[in-house]
Amino acid sequence: MRLNSYDEWSPLREVVVGSASNYTSHERELSFELFFHENFAESTWYYPRLTTGGGSPAAPGRSLIKQRYVDELNEDIEGIVKALEDLAVTVLRPMELDARTTEVRTPAWSAAVVPPLNLRDNTLIVGDEIIETPPMIRSRYFETQFLTPVFADYFRQGARWTVMPRPLMTDASFDRSYAERTATAEPVDEARPSPYDVGHEMMFDAAQCLRLGRDIVANISTANHALGVDWLERHLHGRFRIHRVYGISDSHIDSMVLALRPGTLLVRSPEVADVLPEWLRSWDLIVAPPPQSDSFPAYDDDDLILTSPFIDLNVLSVSPDTVLVNDACPDLVRTLERHGFTAVPVRHRHRRLFGGGFHCFTLDTVRDGGAEDYFHG
Repeated sequence: MRLNSYDEWSPLREVVVGSASNYTSHERELSFELFFHENFAESTWYYPRLTTGGGSPAAPGRSLIKQRYVDELNEDIEGIVKALEDLAVTVLRPMELDARTTEVRTPAWSAAVVPPLNLRDNTLIVGDEIIETPPMIRSRYFETQFLTPVFADYFRQGARWTVMPRPLMTDASFDRSYAERTATAEPVDEARPSPYDVGHEMMFDAAQCLRLGRDIVANISTANHALGVDWLERHLHGRFRIHRVYGISDSHIDSMVLALRPGTLLVRSPEVADVLPEWLRSWDLIVAPPPQSDSFPAYDDDDLILTSPFIDLNVLSVSPDTVLVNDACPDLVRTLERHGFTAVPVRHRHRRLFGGGFHCFTLDTVRDGGAEDYFHG
């Protein structure tokens, strides 16, 4: 099929589902810590760039992931694929990470590599265009390369294919102000110098965008994000309108607000509406029920928790009335059903360990519909 995806809810025809093959560890370095800082605020941070609130250094290096979690994650991903195929959606997959590929290296740094699992983060689909966004975590620097066969096929069918400028990602590249304002850990004043320092750079994940036909709502929390949105505005000028929101979350918008259909938003709390564009505040809000502790597996002290308990708000719309929901969240299923949706429960156990829900794990490439105008402004 030809690439065509303008929003989050139109009938889904084709989607890419991520892969967790050979997922072994997370690299505890600056970019990783800054990205997940809100969930690390009460634990140890990476040193020498950052210290704990008491000033004691936290050990750098790789945090290993237990194989049983990866095995169960792979089982659940296959369940997601089957659920989508049962709904008549064509599922594509990225290339798998080869076990011999263990590291990402550039002239400025090296980091452990991760597989192409949370596909939503590093690729923005806007209509007939693929935009690879500048990564925010070093380990994921080349992640979109695993999607090359998929993107090349869409390109051969007529899609546009664009790569945003790639950052050098030295310590000086990162705007740490948001983390410093919100974390309990005390950052070290000086970043480690590098011969490749150029100051703050463009770093912006596609998952910071909410797609609404001709309009895109983009979340900004740092100078890195603002530069990325500047680029998007110039690149998409005349085709799409960009609406900036500030600090709705540390980075990704899709664990705070999702559009389920025209006129309806799923939100973490009613207060989310206060930071949305004024024209969007008139849409109906479905407030997700509070997460229950028994919805999540019990983990050991050395297991690294990457997301907040609100991760299950990260649902995937298959159509304006059908939504994939974690089967561990019966309250959310009932809430959606009361609002006229068909909730399709699917198992997804270790979303807090691997940093994503159904929306994160998928990249919708073909949906019905087009560049509708829901703003009229």
